[in-house]
Amino acid sequence: MYLHIGNNYSVDIRDIVGIFDIENTTVEKWTKLLLDRAEKERHCIYTTYDMPKSFIITVKMGAERIYISQLSATTLRKRLESGGGY
Repeated sequence: MYLHIGNNYSVDIRDIVGIFDIENTTVEKWTKLLLDRAEKERHCIYTTYDMPKSFIITVKMGAERIYISQLSATTLRKRLESGGGY
């Protein structure tokens, strides 16, 4: 099953490590370092140019990806609970 995370982006729910609220988690030093590293290594995928509200960490076959989404973490959680958002 796939989770629709905004615009034309979907991720396989089996690959999701976590869904995080960007406003509440980026105050922590380690989260900032994680996002900075992912950006430098080109592992960040921006699903929108709007104000980001959440980020989704995925790992597939050892490859890390961080999706930056305009959808809130709460909305994404509700989509997961209801079957993926389609």
